[in-house]
Amino acid sequence: MYFDKTHYSLDDIYRCLTYFNQLKNDIQRHLHLKITEQYKRSTEMVYYDVTNYYFAIDDQDTLRRKGVSKEHRPDPIVQMGLFMDTNGIPISYGLFPGNTNDCETLITTMSKLKQDYGIGRTVVVADKGLNTSENIIFNILQHDGYVYSQTIRGGTKELKEYVLSEKGYDCVNDSYKIKSRIYPREIYVKTITGKTKKVSIDEKQVVFYNETYAKRAKAEREATIMKARDLINNPANYNQATSRGAARYVKNLTYDAKTGEIITVDRTLMFNETKLREEELYDGYFSIVTSEYKKTDSEIIDIYHGLWKIEESFKVTKSDLETRPIYLSREDHIQAHFLICFIALVIARLLESRLHNKFTIAHIAESLAQTSCSHIERNWYLCDYYDDVTDAINEYLGIDLRRKYLSLSEIKNIMGTTKKVS
Repeated sequence: MYFDKTHYSLDDIYRCLTYFNQLKNDIQRHLHLKITEQYKRSTEMVYYDVTNYYFAIDDQDTLRRKGVSKEHRPDPIVQMGLFMDTNGIPISYGLFPGNTNDCETLITTMSKLKQDYGIGRTVVVADKGLNTSENIIFNILQHDGYVYSQTIRGGTKELKEYVLSEKGYDCVNDSYKIKSRIYPREIYVKTITGKTKKVSIDEKQVVFYNETYAKRAKAEREATIMKARDLINNPANYNQATSRGAARYVKNLTYDAKTGEIITVDRTLMFNETKLREEELYDGYFSIVTSEYKKTDSEIIDIYHGLWKIEESFKVTKSDLETRPIYLSREDHIQAHFLICFIALVIARLLESRLHNKFTIAHIAESLAQTSCSHIERNWYLCDYYDDVTDAINEYLGIDLRRKYLSLSEIKNIMGTTKKVS
């Protein structure tokens, strides 16, 4: 089904992974330079997020470690930190051992990004998992900015009171209100002597309420509440692992340190109504902190909402591009595997953009996987498939995949054209 040279074995593929790994930094830089040149990429605003990928193994090594899995799996994982531009095109990535906390990945990857790519002042956009004193002081010392979400339920008493107070809110409509303030924040940093020092910085806090978010939070919590009530009535059906999530709504819950089983002797499990009511107070409220105090509240919210694109990219890699599960054991091969998946994601995003965002990556990938042809006789082939995606490729890229019959020379000309299309 491929017309380029494919006379190589599976062993050849595994051997070439070592070579790809040696080039992983050069390839990422090359892609960045070409995208900047041909697509006018801007890095004044970059999005950053972290996810992890599991390995179907039991043993751990220096890279594949057991950590906090996004999918709550017990398998060893590897952490990936990904940078993306405002158009949703990936810039670079970094891999970390699976037991690395999300917040510990930014400084390493950002330092490398700025040094290797020659990037100037940048505003980093990330979720609350990256909102730490270390990352903020790093942003400041690098003369960069930041836009981070901020936990409300886990915030200070003063923040909770500010959020719930009606004072200062601008009611855009019956279901949406917003307010902001410049507020001093105390962060703790380590000095060159190794001591911890408290530093106060001014940052802008943007708080808003969205009724749609409130309804969604209530609906998403319902299943957990039902699980908590079932746990109370049937504790023998659960253990420390399977009671995850629901446990926070159960009073007097303890586990056997060795087995993880729930201890019920002389303990009456009760539903924690106080915990539920406290959580319900903050349904629909969202808080963002930023160094960019000159931007309007709406601008800050719009900037933060762009983070959904990187979250979608992780879903694309895990499903449509089949990054996982990973059946490799050598670290250089694992590194090369993620490099190949990163390149595939970049190409998919660029193709999605070139087709004017009319199709999802899943739709594009499915169509192209079916776009093939069958040999009839001599140098003639019958094209087996075409759809709206191939029509769009012809319209926007000038690559005609709609003809029913093609000669081998015409197919090779099409392939040559695809290599020239920028």
